[in-house]
Amino acid sequence: MRVKGAGRGNPYPTVDEVARGARAMARARPDVVRLRAVGASRAGRPLWLLSAGRGDRHVLTVAGAHANEPVGGASSLSLAEDFLGDPRLLEELGCTWHFLLCLDPDGTTLGERRFVGHPASASASASTPTRTPTRTPTLDGYYRGFYRPAFISQPEFPPVESDPHDSMPESRALIRLIDELRPVVQFSLHGVEVGGSFLQLTCPVPGAPRAFRSVAAELGIPLEYRPFDGMGWFVDSPGVLVLPDGSPAEERDPSGYVSQSTWMYAMRHGTVSAVVEAPLWSVAAVSDPSPVARPQLEISRAAEILLSRAKQLEKVLGELADRPPGDERRLPFHTAARELMDIGPGVVDTWNNHDAHGLGDAELATTVGNSASLGIAARRIPLRAAAMMRSALDEPPEALDLLVREWSRELRATFDTRWVPVHRQTALHTRTMLHLARQLLGT
Repeated sequence: MRVKGAGRGNPYPTVDEVARGARAMARARPDVVRLRAVGASRAGRPLWLLSAGRGDRHVLTVAGAHANEPVGGASSLSLAEDFLGDPRLLEELGCTWHFLLCLDPDGTTLGERRFVGHPASASASASTPTRTPTRTPTLDGYYRGFYRPAFISQPEFPPVESDPHDSMPESRALIRLIDELRPVVQFSLHGVEVGGSFLQLTCPVPGAPRAFRSVAAELGIPLEYRPFDGMGWFVDSPGVLVLPDGSPAEERDPSGYVSQSTWMYAMRHGTVSAVVEAPLWSVAAVSDPSPVARPQLEISRAAEILLSRAKQLEKVLGELADRPPGDERRLPFHTAARELMDIGPGVVDTWNNHDAHGLGDAELATTVGNSASLGIAARRIPLRAAAMMRSALDEPPEALDLLVREWSRELRATFDTRWVPVHRQTALHTRTMLHLARQLLGT
C-alpha cells in the first residue's frame, strides 16, 4: 500500500500522507486493520490510531512525539504493511498491535518544510512516498526548516500534578489510550538528527540488548554508549539504557519544566516502555570505546562551545532575541528558540555534576565516543536555536542565515556525518519492535 507523495523532496511521509496511507490500508483490508481517531490536537487535527489484529493482548507504538523526528510515521506504516501482507505474524504474536500515527501533528506539520529544496534518494520502504531518486538531504537544508516545540509543548511529557499548566489534549489522549489498552509493551519511536542509536527500557528485558545491538550492527548504524538523553538512566550495555530501580517519576528539563513521562505513566499497568532512537545522520565516532586521557577537559571544551555559541547568537540577534514576531504563526519558533538560548548553563551544570555511581559507572567523556556525543549536543542546542530564530523573524538578519549555514557545515565536517537512508531507519525501528514484542509476549 504505497503512500503517494507530492515529489517535494521530503524523504518521509507527511502527517497527511501517513493518514492517507492508513485509510487506504483500512479500506483494502478491514479484516486485518482498523482506523479510528482517539482524540484531537490543539489545532483540531485528529490523532489517528491504526490497529492490526484481534488478539487479547495489546502492543502500542507511538510515533511523532517530537516534531523534528519524522521517521516514526514511516516505521509505523512499514510494520503495518508487513502485517497486512502476512497476517500470520500477528497470529503468532497473539496480540492486537496499535499504531498512534502521530502524537504531535501540529508541531510535525510546522516542521515538514525542513527538506523542501533538498530532495533525497527515494526510500526502499513501501511506506514512504514515491519520489524520483535525487540527491541526499543536507544538514543545512534540515536545519533551515527545523522546528521542535518548547519542552512544555511536547505532548509525551505532561506536567506533574503540582504544575499550574494544563496538560495538552494530545497528552490526555495518549494517557486515555494507555489506560484503555493496558499494553504489554509501549514503543516510542524517535529519530535524533545526528549521532547514533540507542534503546531506553523502563525495566530490563532479557535478550533485548543483544538483539538490539545485532539489528544496529546489521544495518551499519553506530550505537551511543552514554547519550546526552537519558543521563539519569542505568547503562546496561553499549546502546542500551534501563530505568534504575527507585528512579523518580519526574522528568526535569534544563529549562526548569517538570513533567511525568508517559513512558513511566504506563508502568502502573505493568507495561514495559521502549524508546527506540534512529539517527537521521550517523556519526561513527560515537561508538568508539577508546579511553580519553582527561575527561574533564573534554567536558570543559563541550561546555565552552555551548555557552560561547549561545552568546554569539545573542550578539547576532541583538534586541530581536526578545522581540516576539508579529505573525502568530511564527511565535512557536520564537518561544522554542528562546528556551534553547537560555538552557546552556543548566545543561553545563548537569554535565559537571553528573554522578554515574549506580548508573553503570559510565562517567561522562571517559571514552572517545562519549566525548563525541557531548560535542554534538554542545553544537546541536545553539544550532537548533539559531535555525528556529531564523524561521521566527519576519526579516532575519543575514548574519543569522550565515550562522545557521556555517554551524551546519561545521557539525557535518567535525563529525563526518553520514545520511542514513530512510529504509534503514525504519528497519531499525521495526526489527527492534518485533524482537522485543516476541520476547515480552512470550512467542
